[in-house]
Amino acid sequence: MTTDGSTTQATDVDPESRSELDRQQQSSSEPSSEQGSRRIIDSATASLPARNNADIEAKPGLSVRLEQLRAFYGDAEQVKGIDLEFRANEVTAIIGPSGCGKSTLVRCINRMHEEIPGARAEGRVLLEDLDVYDPSVDVVAVRRAVGMVFQKPNPFPTMSIFDNVAAGPRLSSRRGGDLRAMVEAALRSAGLWDEVADRLDEPGAGLSGGQQQRLCIARSLAVDPEVILMDEPCSALDPVATLKVEELIDELKERYTIVIVTHNMQQAARVANTTAFLLEGELIEHASTNDIFTNPKDERTERYVTGKFG
Repeated sequence: MTTDGSTTQATDVDPESRSELDRQQQSSSEPSSEQGSRRIIDSATASLPARNNADIEAKPGLSVRLEQLRAFYGDAEQVKGIDLEFRANEVTAIIGPSGCGKSTLVRCINRMHEEIPGARAEGRVLLEDLDVYDPSVDVVAVRRAVGMVFQKPNPFPTMSIFDNVAAGPRLSSRRGGDLRAMVEAALRSAGLWDEVADRLDEPGAGLSGGQQQRLCIARSLAVDPEVILMDEPCSALDPVATLKVEELIDELKERYTIVIVTHNMQQAARVANTTAFLLEGELIEHASTNDIFTNPKDERTERYVTGKFG
């Protein structure tokens, strides 16, 4: 695709990018359910006003509440009856050793977990008063309202910077608006506009790793979600790029509810309002980040955050 709105074919897309592109294409062909929360449905068509990154427009976010969430891969239970709330307009960090269910848990929130063959989830995931697993709820609307940023930056490799950001609005019900304004607004919100404004037609895959990750964040913002899930978004980045993404997270919580999975204790301490510690698929402790790192209630939490776990 080009900045004038013409279409090109996306090829040679890596599997993670392909899955996201497939979800966006699906959202262009399936109608939104008229049932459930109108705000979630309407989030797909709301306008994203142009603004400077330093002055992101604040708005009330949506809270997310998990009630007895369980997740399975076949018969293996990876997430074991978790009750947890992610408060609106706050950053919640999820920490824990590898394999404890962190990524599985966040993928259940926007129903990506069920895309894996043999995987399923039980329990309830509530966006305010809407259970996203209710049979009457349109999964496409849920995935538009709950954006996802992956561990590895995954721009669509055959698309330009512009087209990477424009993909969602083009394929969704937002395609009737001013596409260039939407792209600029998303890039500004992701703190990337000043760095790429004069080269929007260049391949997104040609950006640096940190810029690619912010491009993927801009791509999520372009459809104006309510919640942003981030699965170790800085693990592949250098310290300078990591700092830029962390500063961006702090700004974005004025408009969005953010959940971030991280192995980096210092990162959790810097960006998160609250922190949840998972171990072997169970929620051990959830409290303010300051309390988790200075006065944890559970000995297992203390051992983990002090590096004595093992």
